[in-house]
Amino acid sequence: MSWTEIVIEVARDNAEALSDALIEAGALSVSVEDADEGTAQEKPLFGEPGMEPKEAAWEHSRVVALTDVDADQAAIVAEAAAAIGLAAAPAFTTRKVEDEDWVRLTQSQFEPIHIGKNIWVVPSWHEAPDANALILELDPGLAFGTGSHPTTKLCMEWLEAHPAPNQSVLDYGCGSGILAMVARKLGATQVAGVDIDPQAIESARDNAVRNQVQDIEFFVPEDFAQSQHAEARFDIVVANILSSPLKLMAPMLSGRVADGGALVLSGVLARQAEEVAAAYAPFIKLSVWAEHEGWVALHGRLGSDTALPAR
Repeated sequence: MSWTEIVIEVARDNAEALSDALIEAGALSVSVEDADEGTAQEKPLFGEPGMEPKEAAWEHSRVVALTDVDADQAAIVAEAAAAIGLAAAPAFTTRKVEDEDWVRLTQSQFEPIHIGKNIWVVPSWHEAPDANALILELDPGLAFGTGSHPTTKLCMEWLEAHPAPNQSVLDYGCGSGILAMVARKLGATQVAGVDIDPQAIESARDNAVRNQVQDIEFFVPEDFAQSQHAEARFDIVVANILSSPLKLMAPMLSGRVADGGALVLSGVLARQAEEVAAAYAPFIKLSVWAEHEGWVALHGRLGSDTALPAR
């Protein structure tokens, strides 16, 4: 089976409306790209993990609509243009999309990821590049956290640089469970993960079994509050979320850190570091441990009045 793509270059103001109208006119799916991609005029759009940019359009946008191969592409474009009040249908080109082994094609886009000194995140369809490394078998899925995002890498690198044999670790906002699994494989003996998304908890549990660290406990917050960890404090608390919820959770997360224990936060843009640290200042002194691609990891130790060293 094959399909036909309609490709239309439009101004920013029309990109979103035209996309919606194309779907209404019979397109199977629509995407918007930067028409200046690969040139000096390319303008990347940035959003925090789990948060889309406010507007998925560019000054010169390219709208790509997928249609059945036997659809009337000209009629679809004309109907969509009329629906949004354009005086005339815009010019467009078409290109054929052949049927492919989409599973194999998708898998080819995900290669093993090397993190820190000795950590590899390896999709299940790949061999580990170094059998003696700390290996995490993890496939891309619905839960956030495959090691590809800078904030996840920063937290994994912090855990590798501060191994905690025989200590306890809490991964709050655990997503796929990747940080909890790193901590356990580095020797932590009691590890718990918490996430508000039940689907993430299910994914984390499956990943823990796959990686032979099934003794990690994963909870949604209400179950965590009713568990044996209800009043527990941990030697290391790591939270890779977003700056806004991190600020709101400052009293709670700080209260989960044992005396002398460490708090590690990421999901924080470099420009947000001071305001996040300020939210935690009444409880624990935080400083920037490292920065990567505009994101930072903050860390501090409960009971320490001085900033911990950066990487």
